[in-house]
Amino acid sequence: MAARAVDGQRIRAVRRSADLTQDFVAAELGVSPSAVANWEKGTTAPDPWKLPALARTLGRDLDELFPRQGPPDLGDLRGDAGFAQYEVAQILGTKSEGPVANAERGKRRLSGKFVEPLATAYRVSVERLLAAQERSFGLDAPEPDDEMPTTLAEKMKYLLDNHDGPALSDAEIAEAVNRFAGAAVISEAGVRDLRTGAVTEASPVVLEGLSAAFGVTALFFRSSEAVAQQVAEGLTLLAHVKSGTIRGLKGRQLGAEGLSDDVMALINGFVAEMEQKHLPGTDDGK
Repeated sequence: MAARAVDGQRIRAVRRSADLTQDFVAAELGVSPSAVANWEKGTTAPDPWKLPALARTLGRDLDELFPRQGPPDLGDLRGDAGFAQYEVAQILGTKSEGPVANAERGKRRLSGKFVEPLATAYRVSVERLLAAQERSFGLDAPEPDDEMPTTLAEKMKYLLDNHDGPALSDAEIAEAVNRFAGAAVISEAGVRDLRTGAVTEASPVVLEGLSAAFGVTALFFRSSEAVAQQVAEGLTLLAHVKSGTIRGLKGRQLGAEGLSDDVMALINGFVAEMEQKHLPGTDDGK
């Protein structure tokens, strides 16, 4: 088990730098103030499944505040998802946590019917879950190939980890987004909430501002469903080009959820080139 490193003094320093009281942190996590005090003294440590909520409350990334050396086993994945063992029974619809407890202890592997629901609850791929299970049985299982980030927090972490030049602070990101928007649309605290996963959605102007701040296409921060819809609309438009109905569609706005100006410009450029070359599918080239 590759447990996360918990440093009580660091918890205290981060809490104080964020100007948070022990009472506030305790209330956010549903524990007593004395429990938080004991964590900071190093007398006791938080339960692993409380670490994600503690990191969010303190406004820090989980891996940054509580690093882990080595790949996770099943218990680690559960803790990272913020679940106590007994809560998993509700997810799987079982009478007890026995199936998960046995797998985490290396006694009996998960039934196949539990694998996908558990992977979904833990927000990992089935391959990553099965690899973690092998480690719970004491076997050396390499991590599957890195997956593309899917949540807004994961995407921001990916870009921050792979950013060229000095690391961007939450304040710098907020400033860049507001400069792009031409108005104060997000604060430093708002960026921190998005980065840590405390807030999971943002307005279109904030997403576009984040894209500009990180120098990526606006599609990067859109959901896979939204990107797929945009691609489908583009293919539909090109199908109309081929069928000869392009003059009725060229330059038409597809609504707020339609193609972006950049994509429309690209498609219109393609259409203009087709018309100039009298290619099949345009009025002049039928």
